[in-house]
Amino acid sequence: SKNLNKSFLELGSGTGFISVLAAKNGAKVLATDVNPAALKNTALNAQLNQIELENLSSDLFESVPKQTFDFIVINPPYYPKAPKTVAEQAWFCGENFEYFEKLFDQLPNYFNEKSFVYMILSEDCELEKIQEIALKSSIKFEEVEGSKKWGEWTMIYRLFMS
Repeated sequence: SKNLNKSFLELGSGTGFISVLAAKNGAKVLATDVNPAALKNTALNAQLNQIELENLSSDLFESVPKQTFDFIVINPPYYPKAPKTVAEQAWFCGENFEYFEKLFDQLPNYFNEKSFVYMILSEDCELEKIQEIALKSSIKFEEVEGSKKWGEWTMIYRLFMS
């Protein structure tokens, strides 16, 4: 089904695969990443697929205009270690999960009860710790789907205001 004119935000777009798919389905897409290489990949993939999307350099919501989105997809870094490079920011969320502290603090400004917010996490992340941080902002998780890739389970959660 085409999501015509639905607003779609991807935080941490990486290759832009998800954003391109959303745009192909008629969504008005804002793809963000902190890594210049990721932004380049997203732009290239959009071009190759002949679709239009907005591609923005942003650390979490830093450069994202205040608005609520119909869809938000978050592919977060989840290993508790301090990132030393921009590339490492794709994997490491800070020793004390600083990425999630910041994310969940800001996230409620960008969605409402009609929004669909999804987060992709791996089985080897510290899920309880991440959920605990989310709860401080009254955000709760519901598992939507799990799949196994390269011997590792990946889960997709829908996030709600509790």
